[in-house]
Amino acid sequence: MTDLQEQIQLLLDPILGSLGLTLWDLEIRKQGPQWLLRIYIDRETGGVTLGDCEAVSRDLGTVLDVEDIISHAYTLEVSSPGLDRSLTRPEHYRKCRGSLVKIKTFQPINGVKVFKGKLAGLEDLVVVLEQDSGETLRIPLDNVSKASLEVVI
Repeated sequence: MTDLQEQIQLLLDPILGSLGLTLWDLEIRKQGPQWLLRIYIDRETGGVTLGDCEAVSRDLGTVLDVEDIISHAYTLEVSSPGLDRSLTRPEHYRKCRGSLVKIKTFQPINGVKVFKGKLAGLEDLVVVLEQDSGETLRIPLDNVSKASLEVVI
């Protein structure tokens, strides 16, 4: 996490706490000519509502305007991480234990770079994945290029 992201999170945490929400992820990046600050919020039980997103956007927007920590124009987006949420932090893997996931790796493992299975956990920054075949696969977190929940319909 960059210094700017950490500063934003420090401003965001009290807002989320007062609303019973948690931060899932935060990204700030250039998208075309414009900067984008995207905040993904979650709730321990139940889902995130449009009202939650509006409240966080309004309150964070006000605080960011007052604190003036972002030196350039930006667009603020607040949303839930969705059912197919990305797993980008170690705590995401711990929270989603038992869920079906899809993991893409930077380097192939036995010639394969895409894996699906049940997330058994995270041990010492190694993702433990139970595949449909019954085989348990261990993937170092630094070899994961993308991981997300699989939606089961």
